[in-house]
Amino acid sequence: MQPVRLALSNDYEVVLRGLAAMLANHSDRVEVVELSGAAQMSEEVDVILFDTFGRMPDEDEKLAEIVAANDAPVVLYSWHTYPEAVGRERGATGYLHKGLSAEELVDAIVAIHERRPSTPRRPDGEAMPAWPGQEHGLSARESEVIAFVAQGMTNDEIARRSYLSVNTVKTYLRTAYRKIGAQRRSQAVAWALQHGFRQIED
Repeated sequence: MQPVRLALSNDYEVVLRGLAAMLANHSDRVEVVELSGAAQMSEEVDVILFDTFGRMPDEDEKLAEIVAANDAPVVLYSWHTYPEAVGRERGATGYLHKGLSAEELVDAIVAIHERRPSTPRRPDGEAMPAWPGQEHGLSARESEVIAFVAQGMTNDEIARRSYLSVNTVKTYLRTAYRKIGAQRRSQAVAWALQHGFRQIED
C-alpha cells in the first residue's frame, strides 16, 4: 500500500518542521510531501493537516480558504482552544487532538484517507508533542499567546478572539515573560522573532 501523501499547513516554519520530524519515523504509512503557509498546496496530496497553532477561531478565514483551494480533505490538528464545531463550519472534515502520539496521529490520518471512522481517544494532554518555546519552559498556551503578541495583537484582541479573559491573557504573558527573560512587550516580540515565531509569507 502506498503511503498517504500529507501536506502540513501552518503559518510558522518552526511548527511545520517540528510536526514533520514527529511523523518522520512513519513515512511508510504517511509521507509528508509539503510544508505550507499558503492556501493552495503546490503538490498533489491526499490529506491536509491544518495545525491551528497561532490561529484564532474567531475571524479566522485561513481554514475556509484552504478548504476551497484544494480537493484533499482538510483535518484540524488542535488543542481544545480551537473548537471542533468552528472548524467543521469552515469545511474541515476531521479534528485530531494534539495530545495524540505520533502513532495514533498516523492511524487517524490513514483512517481519514481511507474514509473509515476515525475515533482516536481524547488524550489527557500528557503525550502532547513539542511546541515552539517548549525548550525554554513555555507551556503550549504561553507559547501561543507569545505568538499572538509577535503578530502585534493587544491583550484585548487576544482575549476576545481566543475566548479568554483579559486577566487570563495577562497571566499567561506574565509567566511567559519570566521564562524568556522579557520585561517589556517589545522584548517579548524580539525574543519570539529570534526563536522562530516569524510567520511564513504566502
